Amino acid sequence: MESNVCSISRAEIVSWLRESDEARLEELWRRADLVRQQTVGGEVYLRGLIEISNHCIRLCGYCGLRVDNRELPRYRMTADEIMACVHEGASFGYGTVVLQAGEDPGIGVEWMAQVVRRIKAESAMAVTLSLGERDREELALWRAAGADRYLLRFETSNRALFEQIHPPRPGRVSDRIAMLAMLRELGYEVGSGVMIGIPGQTYDDLADDIELFRKLDLDMIGVGPYIMHPETPLADELQHPAAPPDEQAPASELMTYKVIALTRLACPRANIPSTTALATLNKRNGRELGLVRGANIVMPNLTPPKYRLHYEIYPNKACIQESAGMCHRCMELRIEGIGRTPGSGRGDSPNFAARTSGFPA
Repeated sequence: MESNVCSISRAEIVSWLRESDEARLEELWRRADLVRQQTVGGEVYLRGLIEISNHCIRLCGYCGLRVDNRELPRYRMTADEIMACVHEGASFGYGTVVLQAGEDPGIGVEWMAQVVRRIKAESAMAVTLSLGERDREELALWRAAGADRYLLRFETSNRALFEQIHPPRPGRVSDRIAMLAMLRELGYEVGSGVMIGIPGQTYDDLADDIELFRKLDLDMIGVGPYIMHPETPLADELQHPAAPPDEQAPASELMTYKVIALTRLACPRANIPSTTALATLNKRNGRELGLVRGANIVMPNLTPPKYRLHYEIYPNKACIQESAGMCHRCMELRIEGIGRTPGSGRGDSPNFAARTSGFPA
């Protein structure tokens, strides 16, 4: 579907990002919700999240999993523990399981392939991986094992800002845009996204991010607010000053809704989650507001609470003490509370279907 409702220029994106009038913003929410209904439908798909390891070799300036955080107890789940979570997710009717970790070399390439094979053999679920920057050979092996999707946020399209907050591994260049292209070549359903309100990120940077989503023709797009972790360099404002006050994009709940809505208008067929970070800012109804402003995905957590507590990218995450069953029921009630229905099946991206079917977009 292409119409005036979902077409949007960069100038309009910038204008909406700066908009503060609530009555005007109601028009943006209405447009985004209409396009969501027309392109991805009314169902909300639940992706069962399993945070399989909090080990990480990187030094990202915002992330509590960074290797220099000595205060964080580390863990790595076994294959049997992962499969127990998978079976629990299948019993809830989830169509997708998401295996997420820090960038952890301790997750062996063949070991991960075997886990993917087990999931595909023992369930009907799609498998999404989110394991950081990996070599082509690893990604190809996991795809051949049955992995369907891969998530890798580029975090910001501002290269200078990216390099400031993502020190590269020694002897390597971090090129996430190239890796996203590689994932597409390998046949993955490709997901990416950004943080909103990183110190130094401007409104123009966010507009560029949304334009890059469109250019990359992404199948899945996750956006969430920057939430400070005290054990990270970005917590020191003297080392990482923000942009000028009138240019710094705020890491706010409202800005997150704006980016969700504008992303829906720019990339109408993409799957877009209402994220845990958004729910952390507004535990009462943050997810629901995301869902009525363009999103169509939620990610209930299947990770055992004893591990979930230590997957601390940022502090005070929502749902940190809930069991998987509690999280599942809570999500169902929230979805039903806004008059929507939980989706059934895998919930593949309509954008992926369109770009791989041979038919014009």
